[in-house]
Amino acid sequence: MRLLPLLPLALLAQAHSPPCTNKTDATRDAIMEIITSPHTDEVDLLAAKSLYTLSKWQKKHDRNNTCTIENAVRRREWSNLSGRERIAYTDAVKCLQRLPAKTNSTYAPGAKSRFDDFVVTHIEQTLSIHDTANFLTWHRYYVYTYEKALRDECGYEGYQPYWNWGKYAKDPIHSPLFDGSETSMGGNGAYVNHTGVLITGTPAPYDVIPPDQGGGCVTTGPFSNMTVNLGPLAASISGVPSNPLPNGLGHNPRCLRRDVNKNSATVTTSNYTYALITESETLARFQRVMQGEFSLGKWGVHTGGHYTVGGDPGGDFFASSGDPTFYLHHGMIDRVYWLWQLQDLSTRLNEVAGTITLGNVPPSRNGTVDDVVGLGVNAKGVRLGELLNTMGGLGREFCYVYV
Repeated sequence: MRLLPLLPLALLAQAHSPPCTNKTDATRDAIMEIITSPHTDEVDLLAAKSLYTLSKWQKKHDRNNTCTIENAVRRREWSNLSGRERIAYTDAVKCLQRLPAKTNSTYAPGAKSRFDDFVVTHIEQTLSIHDTANFLTWHRYYVYTYEKALRDECGYEGYQPYWNWGKYAKDPIHSPLFDGSETSMGGNGAYVNHTGVLITGTPAPYDVIPPDQGGGCVTTGPFSNMTVNLGPLAASISGVPSNPLPNGLGHNPRCLRRDVNKNSATVTTSNYTYALITESETLARFQRVMQGEFSLGKWGVHTGGHYTVGGDPGGDFFASSGDPTFYLHHGMIDRVYWLWQLQDLSTRLNEVAGTITLGNVPPSRNGTVDDVVGLGVNAKGVRLGELLNTMGGLGREFCYVYV
């Protein structure tokens, strides 16, 4: 709460005003939920300001929208969920891991469950959904579809939580996310002597993320007995058995491994995220800084978050969604994108930047709002333009905010 004075007086007046029955109640409640949560940081306070801005913008520019802050789903940070709510989430994930796959078993013999269906899709599309025009929107759709599967197929009554990296960057191992309790996303891996992660195309000393205290199988928490079925294609840790198929889709059963890594987490502190949002005037710069400016020795919060988990498959560029924490990490990526959009809604709800090939290799055309974004067996293809607005996109299915 030490940053509370940075909030505008008008916002604080609305947030602390007595209960009433008008439509500002939900906005005020959402703001209060943010600013009174434990370990509130500067990104959280920007979120509170931005909700206030969104409320005013909708009243002026979007009055006919049926999705408003009053009825929008609220996605919450992991530490702000109760113990019962966290267990309900991990139980739903384990349910997805028990349900039979929809993917054709001849095509992907390693897809044994609905959870694996999502991993197959990420493996298949990795080279067209990173450092491309659809990076942010594809992953927004992917996380939403995963959330929908948890709810529709496994009876989960909550919504997709996110992981605010900055809250735990100094000591991620002992965070509510990785402490290994029954209300965590599982613990660190057992210690294994291993080398660090090589970041190609990055100058020394930033070309290596040093190892930390894990590296082996996760033995605590709700995913201690989890079986990883797919990958690897680009294992970042030694000792991972090769996949029987060159595309990584063969059956390759093994334990979930992690190296929860404070060295990687150093680039996910709140000041990096706040600067990313407030200093990126264009979408091209926002995406570039988020994903990493490797030639400058800058990993970016996207890379930093992934390798804070690391291990196998979390540290695999292709199969990283095989670790259940992927969806909390990309929930935060989507939150940061949402916050960036809220700083200039009139422009940024229509903005697309980048080409359709990773790093524009080979050179390709620019992406457009009419490009089709698809998720294989998990969801139909839709126009990229339908994924730009969390308040009414995807044919009005999207209706959510972050608190």
